[in-house]
Amino acid sequence: MASKLFTKILIATDGSEYTKNAVDYGIDLAKNTGAKIHAVYVVDTAAFASIPMDAAWESMYGLLRQEGDEATKYVADKAEALGLEVDRNTIEGHPADEIIKYAEKNSMSIIVLGTLGKSGLDRFLLGSVAEKVVRNSKIPVLVVRGKK
Repeated sequence: MASKLFTKILIATDGSEYTKNAVDYGIDLAKNTGAKIHAVYVVDTAAFASIPMDAAWESMYGLLRQEGDEATKYVADKAEALGLEVDRNTIEGHPADEIIKYAEKNSMSIIVLGTLGKSGLDRFLLGSVAEKVVRNSKIPVLVVRGKK
């Protein structure tokens, strides 16, 4: 019997190894609840805000869009192999903000994302998308630590 609690699950991915554990959790949750999956990758355009638009910028942007396509395809391939419905999305902006906006706009039941589990100076210097999503989302968030 499918749960009515989870009908749409947002799985945020950056395509890295550490997010694969979060992908597995999100897919398992969808499998057990009958929820539809929304695989989301955010091209962090803030990193390019001060760079003039030139051929190098366009090339990097293209690589990031390709990375996003591959990351969401990974989620879709794993989920579709289990007969789950998946909607793939590559969006642009600040990752935490865009994940929250997408989740609210599309009435997600839960957000699933990974974390490196950094602490101290590393977290201070790098920031944490997962932490920002947890602190600011009105939608429940499941944070899954990556496998070491």
